[in-house]
Amino acid sequence: MDYKKAAEGAIKAAGGRENISSVAHCATRLRIEVDDKDKINMDLANDLEGAKGAMFNEGQLQIIFGTGTVNKVYDAYESLEKDLPDDFSKIHDKAVANKTKNQKNPLKRAIKTFGDVFVPIIPVLVATGLFMGVRGLLTQEEVLRVFSMTPDDISQNFLMWTQILTDTAFAFLPALVAWSAFKVFGGSPVIGIVLGLMLVHPNLPNAYQVASGDASPIIMFGFIPVVGYQGTVLPAFISGLIGAKLERNLRKVIPDSLDLLLTPFLVLAIMSVLSLFAIGPVFHQLEVVVLEATKWALGLPFGIAGILIGGLQQLIVVTGIHHIFNFLEVQLLADNGRNAFNALLSAATAGQAGAVLAVAIKTKDTKIKQIAYPSALSAVLGITEPAIFGINLRFVKPFVMGMIGGAAGGFFASIFKIEGTGMAVTVIPGMLLYLDNLLMYILMLLIAGGVSFALTYTIGYSDKILKENK
Repeated sequence: MDYKKAAEGAIKAAGGRENISSVAHCATRLRIEVDDKDKINMDLANDLEGAKGAMFNEGQLQIIFGTGTVNKVYDAYESLEKDLPDDFSKIHDKAVANKTKNQKNPLKRAIKTFGDVFVPIIPVLVATGLFMGVRGLLTQEEVLRVFSMTPDDISQNFLMWTQILTDTAFAFLPALVAWSAFKVFGGSPVIGIVLGLMLVHPNLPNAYQVASGDASPIIMFGFIPVVGYQGTVLPAFISGLIGAKLERNLRKVIPDSLDLLLTPFLVLAIMSVLSLFAIGPVFHQLEVVVLEATKWALGLPFGIAGILIGGLQQLIVVTGIHHIFNFLEVQLLADNGRNAFNALLSAATAGQAGAVLAVAIKTKDTKIKQIAYPSALSAVLGITEPAIFGINLRFVKPFVMGMIGGAAGGFFASIFKIEGTGMAVTVIPGMLLYLDNLLMYILMLLIAGGVSFALTYTIGYSDKILKENK
């Protein structure tokens, strides 16, 4: 079978490259998302060499090639894309040609790919972020006191339900990331989600418990520390990238008759070893380094601590290892009953909130607004992942402006020694930790959010960036 010819035929059947929004595949079908359904030639799709049928469903032209074969057709399609601009580029319009040009830039391509992985999971992160923010606010002792209640008055069953509601998405975040990464990089999403679940298997020490000192890593082979990777991002992303590439390469050499049996088996076997015993431990060691560096930075004078931590903390959130700071906050509270790190964390969070709000207000793109406004609300409640992965990091400049705003707010917090009396909540819910110095805390948030908002709105974002990233 000529897989290249099949891919070219699929493109023609879909109405040409200019009518194609995206191409993906599942176990048996090539899924082509089209802009105009009327341009599809269904007869041509059904008559393609190797095709066992075709249909239109959910905005997609779905061509059934069968197990193993569909992977090779998809690979052929991607090879055609890589050959641009040549003869194949003649079917492209000017916008597609510009897209191809931009994708030649490695940095732009990497940023777009990272965004492609995270955009599908943004809705659940936004929803969960809102739940976490509201839960953190309503369970604070100061709020309960208004209703003549204490934390002991809250039903344990109710608390368990709220924990399920708020913790599930972040506890199993590696599974979501690995699923999406496999999908983006041309692997089987179901293999990705299983691999991601392996990273958070209940038999592994919980990452948050290890970070707080309540659990210890499992030492494999006498020197490899193994933990669960709840809430982490990069280990799952890297595992998904490598796993998808491995799967695609295996399908090139494994006979179609054995593909369904051998390919998932080998991918999961190899990637479980690589993820748990190589990729994961590297990031665990990175956690130790980051924690020690943060402790050192907190002791720096003249507001430098605030600039460094307020500016860089959200960059650490991108790696997904920020839960290690729980241990630091517990230590600070145990030592003197005050938590200086929480204020800097709030400044960093407010910086990203200001940046994403600026994008939401300035953009004329409806889809961006639909992501940006809820992400801004989630951020002011203390959860920035939707803002970071959905908007700010996707367009780069808003993220940088958010870091600058965080550094400005952190500098103010360090100079005026703003410290919380607790942990676990930031930004608006975090006000409850600063009732003895509330005005200064609010000023810090306004500085962080205001600086990032102003910079993003003026020089950090325009819809031209959106067009370049499409």
